[in-house]
Order: sequence, then structure tokens, then C-alpha cells
Amino acid sequence: MSRLFTRKLDFAAGAVDMSHGSGGKAMAQLVRELFAAAFANPYLDQQNDQAAFDAPAGRMVVTTDGFVVSPLFFPGGDIGSLAVHGTVNDVAMAGARPLYLTAGFILEEGFPLADLKRIVDSMATAARDAGVPVVTGDTKVVERGKGDGVFITTTGIGVVPDGVAPSGDRARPGDVILVSGTMGDHGVAIMSTRENLTFETAVVSDSAALHTLVAGMVAAVPDVHVLRDPTRGGLATTLNEIAHQSGVGMLIREADVPLRGEVAAACELLGLDPLYVANEGKLIAICAPGDADRLLAAMRAHPLGRNAAAIGSVHQDAHHFVQMETRFGGKRIVDWLSGEQLPRIC
Repeated sequence: MSRLFTRKLDFAAGAVDMSHGSGGKAMAQLVRELFAAAFANPYLDQQNDQAAFDAPAGRMVVTTDGFVVSPLFFPGGDIGSLAVHGTVNDVAMAGARPLYLTAGFILEEGFPLADLKRIVDSMATAARDAGVPVVTGDTKVVERGKGDGVFITTTGIGVVPDGVAPSGDRARPGDVILVSGTMGDHGVAIMSTRENLTFETAVVSDSAALHTLVAGMVAAVPDVHVLRDPTRGGLATTLNEIAHQSGVGMLIREADVPLRGEVAAACELLGLDPLYVANEGKLIAICAPGDADRLLAAMRAHPLGRNAAAIGSVHQDAHHFVQMETRFGGKRIVDWLSGEQLPRIC
């Protein structure tokens, strides 16, 4: 080891200070002993300010995201693993194979190094498990009181194979709407932690990388029309977004929307509508009616889609309304989310 780093960082009792963002010795040590060690891969090991790589055949996809979730640690994950999963999923919703990630960390002065290491290690594990390396990044430090512990920004890059082109403007009348599993798990896990709520069965975030599920889906049905992950604003807001993009209406069936009993109970207790509660490991798929059974079977064959269900259909509607057939046989409008039902959810 260089003589610059004769004294290792104290991850047990140390804290972030302004020197860790100064560009000098302390910052180099933080990058070397924490970020470079956790995310090690051939691209990052070059220690350049960028990553150079060959582009495979196909259309390239790029997305960017920011993560400000509170609390930083929650049942089923933390801000680090969430940053990987959320970015990988945004790439995957184009039908793409995620290739690379970048990560930027905004750290608040005084943040415990032990917590930072826990977040970085979790993020590195999630990236390795997904097979999508973090190839370049950045670190900044702000004064105490000017941040909130840790914020993470990410970029994801992927490639879409020929013949695959899901898009939010491709829903057509007659199409079938499917979801990959139970709704609202992530949002309720966050809120139950904030409110110190306990249930007989623990509510755990569904945070997960969905690209292998998507790969199986597009292999079975290459012409899937729409893929979207219902994160902020949940199922209801996401369907409204797609309806307006495609210029159509939608009708979903309340009885067919998968929902855990404990999530429904928590939403009732907190005064929330589960249709608007965020998910971080679920997706919406819209396909032609002749492809629906095959796509649903492909989803249920994957561990992350075993609770998949067909929940409704697309129809012509000049107003682009999303409606729901209730359990009692009536209908109601499922409108856009007004305001922020659950702030700082991702």
C-alpha cells in the first residue's frame, strides 16, 4: 500500500467529513478503501474518470435516476440495493439487457462510515447478483445539515435485441393488461418502518432486479407492447401514464389485482389506496390478446412472476380514462395521483 494510506479508515466509529469530498488524500482513501474495493471490476479498476467499453449489436438504452428514500434501511433492502434494482429495471422495461451502471454519491458531513459501508456493500452485492457492474462513479460531500445522510444518483446502460420494442405508446384496444405480482409491498414496507408499525406477518419491500424476468417474457412474446415498472404513484398512476401515451382507455378488475392481506390492512390503517402505493420489484405488461396466455405462463415460470395475473384490458376512449370494476360490480374512475401520497419512497 502507498505510504499515503498508512492508516486505514475507521469504518466502525468514523464519520464522513468535508475532506472526503475535497479531491485530496482523504477522498482518495475513501474511494480506494470503500468504493473501489466494493465495486471492483476491470472497468473501475482502470481508475479513470470514465469507462470505455465496446457496444454490442442492437439498440442502446440509457436511463438515469436519483434515490432519496427515507429511511435509508428498510425491511427487504436499503438505498444501495434499491439504487441498483431501480436502475436495472428502468433499462429492462425497454426489453433490454442491462450492461453497465454508474453511481454518484452525495454524502452529508458526519454520516457514519459504518452505515456508508453497509450501503455500499449492499449496492455492490446487488450489482454482482444482477450481473451489471458499476463501471464509474463520483463522490461529493456537503456540509452537515445541507443533506440527509446519503443521496445516490445512477445511470444505467443496456441493449435491446432486434425485434423487441415495448413502449408506453403501443397499447392498443383489445390488449390485455398483466402484472407480475402483488402491489404495494415496497411502499407499505417503507411507511410501516417510518410509523413503527408491526404486523403478524412482516411486510417486506419487493425491491428486486427484473431483467431476467423480462428476458423470459420477451423470449416467449417478442412483440410485448408495453413494459413498465409501477414505482412512484403505483399501479394507478402508471396505467394513467400509459393510457395517455397511447391515447386509449383501460378497465381493470379490482378482484384480479394481486394484493397481500397485510398490505391491504396497512393501507386501510394508514388511509392509503394500495393502487397508488409504490412497487420496486413488479412490472406491468400489456400485450395482444392472442399473446396473453403465453406471456402469463412465461411470467409465472419465473420466481419473480409466480403471482402474476391478468387484471384488465385496453379499450377505445377519447378521454383516456382508467376505470376499475369493483368487487361489487360497479365502476369507478382510477385517476392520476394528486399530490404525494408517500414522499421519499425511492
